[in-house]
Amino acid sequence: MATIDEIRKNRLKKLEKIESAYPVFYKRTHTCFEALKNKTGQIYVTGRIISLREHGSIVFVHIKDETDKLQLVFRKNSLGEKSFQYFLDYFDIGDFVQAKGKMFKTKKGEKTLDVLDYKILAKSLLPLPEKWHGLEDIEQRYRKRYLDLIFNNEVQEKFRKRSEIIKNIRKFLENKGFLEVETPILQPLYGGATARPFKTHLNALNMDLYLRISPELYLKRLLVGGFEKVFEIGKCFRNEGLDKEHNPDFTMLEFYWAYADYKDLMKLTEEMFKVLLKNIFKKLEIIYKDNKINFKTPWTRIEFVDLFKKYTNINLDEINESALAQKAKELGISVKKGDYKFEIADNIYKKYCRPKIIQPTFVIHHPVESSPLAKQLDSKKLARFQLLVGGMEIINAFSELNNPIEQKRKFQEQEKVFKKGFEEAQRLDEDYIEALEYGMPLAAGFGMGIDRLVVLLTDSSNLREVILFPIMKNKK
Repeated sequence: MATIDEIRKNRLKKLEKIESAYPVFYKRTHTCFEALKNKTGQIYVTGRIISLREHGSIVFVHIKDETDKLQLVFRKNSLGEKSFQYFLDYFDIGDFVQAKGKMFKTKKGEKTLDVLDYKILAKSLLPLPEKWHGLEDIEQRYRKRYLDLIFNNEVQEKFRKRSEIIKNIRKFLENKGFLEVETPILQPLYGGATARPFKTHLNALNMDLYLRISPELYLKRLLVGGFEKVFEIGKCFRNEGLDKEHNPDFTMLEFYWAYADYKDLMKLTEEMFKVLLKNIFKKLEIIYKDNKINFKTPWTRIEFVDLFKKYTNINLDEINESALAQKAKELGISVKKGDYKFEIADNIYKKYCRPKIIQPTFVIHHPVESSPLAKQLDSKKLARFQLLVGGMEIINAFSELNNPIEQKRKFQEQEKVFKKGFEEAQRLDEDYIEALEYGMPLAAGFGMGIDRLVVLLTDSSNLREVILFPIMKNKK
């Protein structure tokens, strides 16, 4: 069997003898799908050759475009000996071809184009994998996604579904009066989430910048400016680990709603999912990891401390930081230098509580220490919720803190935690504080990981399956 290098050298020799292997112009009157519906008349189709079978003076070829697969038949009698032999000598599986002909049915009943003329549109120099669908190296599918898409219709369909999900979310928010906006990805100071950033440098101004970890603080500046309903769907970047629920760059939906609170957001969330699921699946039930998940409302609501106690038997209201750290170690949770009480609790929660929640559940009223940007209900609880489904956090949302004095105090507390070694702490953003001092209305804010949502709604096993080109480790 020839090696890939040998195949490439052979195809390069063919390329030298083809007069125009990459033409400027082409003609297509029908997609493959449209051709299969066509009954009369001469048509032009284009596509990639995915199979080629020679039977003496006849060659059967299958081509594939975005819409479907179509069989072509090349006959020596129809094309003439010279043109027929040219096809045999210079065309390979993987090449893109334009074919002119008429549709007919073979004896086996397959709709086929009887080719009267053809030309090459692009020469494939590397051979396509013969059995890509059964390839055992799953990582290779992610590294060479273009090949994965050629042979796996299920993968193509997954990304079409992703596009449909985003389109429906956007339409839902626009129908509710939200304005789509764009905020900076390069920021002089990162903020809006508890995460470690990527750092870069702008040579023109000789200044350090960060890739955003969240658009939150800029979107809330727009509330100050007078916009009352804004949203953004875009990339965020967090310099953290990779696992089935995390990728260094990911797609986030965030929206901010003036004169609303976290309870209004819970109602809107239920409504949004209802619309989304009915538009895409025509029902409120999905299958995820062999679990039937029903989105019929109202969804369960449970306090964070109650959920925590249920699965760990630890009362967060009564235990101090050092005792919690000791409990964490006993549970096999590592405690790093600088980890504060809620960070320790959150790590326990992620391992022992969150995976247990399969049906849509609002986890509400997180401890005050969990977010410096959320408004407090009392001395212990925030006006906040997370939506858990299928053991994953899908949404984080809360009533926004709009008191600049209190916000600055909380940022200063975060700075102390940062200096103690907690790299993911939020930073003191003086410019944002100044914006708040001009006055920001009461508001509620919502953040949802689009990639996790797509994992859930397409019954995928990890984020890499729903991100076209995920970050991969160097092949060394």
